[in-house]
Amino acid sequence: MNHFEKVKEFLTELEYTITSEDTAEELVTVKKPDAGIDGLLIDCEDPILVIEYPLLKLKDASKEVLTELLAKNRDIVHGAFALAENNILVFRDTLQIENLDLNELAGTLNSLEILLAEFGNRLIEISKN
Repeated sequence: MNHFEKVKEFLTELEYTITSEDTAEELVTVKKPDAGIDGLLIDCEDPILVIEYPLLKLKDASKEVLTELLAKNRDIVHGAFALAENNILVFRDTLQIENLDLNELAGTLNSLEILLAEFGNRLIEISKN
């Protein structure tokens, strides 16, 4: 079984629904509505697996907001906030794909779920400013 198929199998086992798939690019988009996740990107970029979830557009983020987000990175167990193109705040993590196991992927996805549960309301506030 190739890495891409293994990752898709893990996602299904972790109760994520694949909403789109690009087999040529080895990229899937997934959702898990009960965790508030829709549009999570999983990209098999051998030798790493890229996990990225767009959270919000930072319009005119103040220094205080950016400092708060950087400080919050310290609390995130797996993954971190990152800034993507067009000032999109994303949750991002990368894992080695060669020896990837279910527990590693679950750790990252659980970390995202916890982040959204604990910090989601603050992210909503930030998005409104």
